Amino acid sequence: MKAVVGSKNPVKIAAAREVLRRVYDDQVSVEGLAVASGVPKQPWGDEETLRGALNRAEAALRTEGAALGVGLEGGLVEVRGRIFTCAWCAVVRADGATGVGGGANLLLPDAVAEAVRTGAELGPTMDALTGRRNTKQHLGAIGILTQGYLDRQSAYEHILTLALARLLSPARYRDASGD
Repeated sequence: MKAVVGSKNPVKIAAAREVLRRVYDDQVSVEGLAVASGVPKQPWGDEETLRGALNRAEAALRTEGAALGVGLEGGLVEVRGRIFTCAWCAVVRADGATGVGGGANLLLPDAVAEAVRTGAELGPTMDALTGRRNTKQHLGAIGILTQGYLDRQSAYEHILTLALARLLSPARYRDASGD
């Protein structure tokens, strides 16, 4: 089975490879493809971030031979005046079955929150804070702020597993229309 991740970000591809190989053994090949998310570079709110994940998954599924499209999108959400990270995953199967999962809400430090509130993107802001380059393709804000106890890849593995629930347990998700 061919699974395509709607991104060339190595963290997203590695997360998909890890989870999908656990679920489908060696019967799955995972590749990344640069696709448009259809949302701003720095999505705000769960709705916009989820829309980006769905757009990426649907675009990835249109790849020739793809049986599964995976979209992962990181964003920001404001709750009670504080800025948190958020992340959403969408998995779309060739037969149209779609699963979604989200989470990874990490409180951002005030200086980072102020920068993103005024229009900065989280990845470059974390780069500037740490003096590192391209942190969003490595530890991410989660890895940096938890001192490596959790990283962006493991957070994405978690939400991808949540997104797969509907595909792994379809009888539990049937609604009145039979979907």
